[in-house]
Amino acid sequence: MRTEAHGKESRKKGVPPPAELPLSENIDPEAILRMYASGETDLICILGPTASGKTRYAVNLARRLNSMLSDTALMSGIKPAEGPRLSPETGAEIISADSRQVYRGMDIGTGKDLSEYGEIPVHLTDIAEAGTKYNIFQYQHDFEKAYRDIRERGGIPILCGGSGLYIEAVTCGYSLPDVPADHELRARLDKEDTETLIRKLAALKPLHNSTDYDTRKRLIRALEIAIYEQSHPVDTTHFLPKDTYYIGTLVSREERNAGIDRRLNARLREGMVEEVKGLLDRGIPAEDLIYYGLEYKFVTLFLTGDLKYEEMRDRLAIAIHQFAKRQMTWFRGMERKGLRIHWTRV
Repeated sequence: MRTEAHGKESRKKGVPPPAELPLSENIDPEAILRMYASGETDLICILGPTASGKTRYAVNLARRLNSMLSDTALMSGIKPAEGPRLSPETGAEIISADSRQVYRGMDIGTGKDLSEYGEIPVHLTDIAEAGTKYNIFQYQHDFEKAYRDIRERGGIPILCGGSGLYIEAVTCGYSLPDVPADHELRARLDKEDTETLIRKLAALKPLHNSTDYDTRKRLIRALEIAIYEQSHPVDTTHFLPKDTYYIGTLVSREERNAGIDRRLNARLREGMVEEVKGLLDRGIPAEDLIYYGLEYKFVTLFLTGDLKYEEMRDRLAIAIHQFAKRQMTWFRGMERKGLRIHWTRV
């Protein structure tokens, strides 16, 4: 038990107390199905930090929804809104929101665990070559295609993953036109004060969302895009969800770190080092694998002789702990922006 004395001791040593966990809720799948059928929500999103049980929860929810879709008595009492039909033949399908599971051949290190999905279809894994640099613009467009396809076939799309930026890009209406970087323009804009930049942006487009200018980097990028759009036609997405029901998988910091350590040891036993060696043997440069971070960075550094095995394992565990903490910080930031996340223990 954490005592007041322990809290004072931690503050005295400069160690911040652990952030409070959000309250856990009981999630009612039938209520979610009714919301989806009525049009109150058009996407279910399962999010959470690494090693929090997201995939398992999403698969179990998909199976529960499929069971209800096949229940004639239950469905007779659910009146769907006008729009895409609900089809038991299609059922619930999962769309991955993981920035590294898009790559073919990067399975163990990314925790792809495709066997965990069983009969539930999963989209947006294995869609890019390892060694390339897939980006958020590509993800938003690939998501749109998968989401539209599921909806038009009468299915229920479930977005599942831990990449907060990818999740926000497709659920918060981000406009992500394919605009190339203009470094000279950025340098000029960076010399101006923030208020001047905001006024310039407001003169070019309506400021519906403060995320366009909550940091100078985003503000300058938003201006770069708006200026480019004045003279160039751009390709943007048009079929994205408008009312997402977010479910967060909730674990304590201690549970999360213990789960990360167990999973890391299991992946090392299952051949993660061999997987990375195979990618190097295929001719993928070490610097490209290091770019992917975490497992691919540290295992590559071990294979190139820059780290000893135990050092690699220990530094990788710490890096994943820190990454999971950043994920939770991102998700709590989404809540501060006004998004409602229904946190639940799994």
